[in-house]
Amino acid sequence: MIIFVGRSNVGKSTLIFRLTGKKVKRGKRPGVTRKPVEVVWRNKRIVDMPGFGFMSGLPREVQERIKDEIVRFIEDNADDIELAVLVVDGKAAPEIIERWEKRGEIPIDVEFFQFLRELEIPTVVAVNKIDRVKNVQAVIGYLAEKFGVPFGEIPETFVPISAKFGKNLDELKRLMERKMRS
Repeated sequence: MIIFVGRSNVGKSTLIFRLTGKKVKRGKRPGVTRKPVEVVWRNKRIVDMPGFGFMSGLPREVQERIKDEIVRFIEDNADDIELAVLVVDGKAAPEIIERWEKRGEIPIDVEFFQFLRELEIPTVVAVNKIDRVKNVQAVIGYLAEKFGVPFGEIPETFVPISAKFGKNLDELKRLMERKMRS
C-alpha cells in the first residue's frame, strides 16, 4: 500500500490522478477528502488520506477527529504501508512552519514526517506547487532542516513537483520505486 498524506489542499488527490490516471474526488476547498479513499494501480493499493490541519467550514473537534483517524489508520496499517508520500505546498509550507514555531508549537508537517519515520515507513516528500516558488532549492533546504533530514539524504527524500502541470512526476516515480525496493 502507498499512502498520500499532507495538509488539506496541498494537491494529494491531483497528484494521485497525475501519477495513476485514476480519478479521486477533488475539490478547490480544503477538507473534501474526509475518509481514506483507495484506488488500485499496478496491483498496489493507493490511499488518498484526508488532509490534516485547517479544513474550511469544519468545527475544530471534527478536524481533530479526522487527524486522530488518520493517525490510527496509519498505525493500524503500518506493516502494510510500503511507502508514504507526504505532499507539502512548496509556497505555503515555510510560512506555515514559521507561524506554528512562533506560537511555540511543532508544525504539523514536521510532526507528521517524524511520526512516519518513527513507524519506519519509507517516506518521500513531494514539494508541490513549485511553479509558484521562486527559489525551489532554498525551500527544499529549509524543509530538510525543519524535518531533520541530513543534507546527504535530501535527494532521496525531497522531490520538487507541480501536480497541476505534471512537472517532475517521472523523478517522483523513480524515487518512489527506489524507496519501495530498499
